[in-house]
Amino acid sequence: MTPLPEAGRAARLAAARAAMAAAGVDALVLRPSPDFRFLGGRDGAGFLVVTGDAAVETGDPAALVPPGARRVGVDPEMRVRELFGMTIEAELVPASAVLAPLRLRKEPHEVAAVERAALRAEEVLRQARELAWFGATERAMAARLRLLALESGCEEVLALRVAAGEHTARPAHLPGGRVINPGDALAVSVCGRWGGYCAEVARVFAVAEPPEDFEAMYTVVVAAHRAGLAAAGPPAPARAVARAVGEVIDASGYGRFAAAHAGRGVGLGPEEGPWLGEDTPLSAGMTLCLEPAIYVPDLFGARVADVVACTDSGPLVLSGGPPPLQVLDR
Repeated sequence: MTPLPEAGRAARLAAARAAMAAAGVDALVLRPSPDFRFLGGRDGAGFLVVTGDAAVETGDPAALVPPGARRVGVDPEMRVRELFGMTIEAELVPASAVLAPLRLRKEPHEVAAVERAALRAEEVLRQARELAWFGATERAMAARLRLLALESGCEEVLALRVAAGEHTARPAHLPGGRVINPGDALAVSVCGRWGGYCAEVARVFAVAEPPEDFEAMYTVVVAAHRAGLAAAGPPAPARAVARAVGEVIDASGYGRFAAAHAGRGVGLGPEEGPWLGEDTPLSAGMTLCLEPAIYVPDLFGARVADVVACTDSGPLVLSGGPPPLQVLDR
């Protein structure tokens, strides 16, 4: 990740201190995490402690918390042993209450970084189409995807999904020993961090030939994706995107099989605001992962995911967008 310019860091710290004052928070203690990087912290540098007049990286955060501090914002990714090790005598509250609103809108250079990450993820899945899938296991193909992601410059692979056949109907399925056979539906996704910013892209394939009725269901998911994208223009509320996705799936008769969530924000973290089920107004600079899905238990499922940027002229897909159902021939 390119280091944050000093002027940019100063502006973010000033905004964070104003938000701290409004929330009655006397200090922030951040471990290496998206919030840490947002305020210019360097990975491997211990903790970042932000007070009203200083921002210091240290291995002993408790020593820098002002005496008499009443409320301290701690990183939501803080480990239990780190929390107990600080021995801070103050009310501990999530730092995200202060920093999450500041991270909603990305600066132009951040949107460009998210776009680069999205294009890298898309390219990994494009290369995946050329692999030999017949007879391989989900786990083996997930390992190959991981290698492709790392070769593309991915700094951290955050999640990989390879699900075949009936496993595509399991939203939280982990790649296992199931062999991929002709006639299987196939769900593949990669989520990672490139250049410090995160992106996830998910695609759906059929192996040799699609199962009966699968292509019709996939068409519904793609239509829901288009409807969600059309609704993602500022200043609509984020909830409008989820509503548009849900209306298409409901009208198709698959409503009871729709995924619970239509998407979330992405940026320095893989899951952040805006959340598409909430009323947050969309505005230029927000970057989303739009991910409509249908899961029919014990049969098959389909999920597509793309990174979308909100702009003053409307939503813009930063990854490729879902294509017609692709049939793998090997």
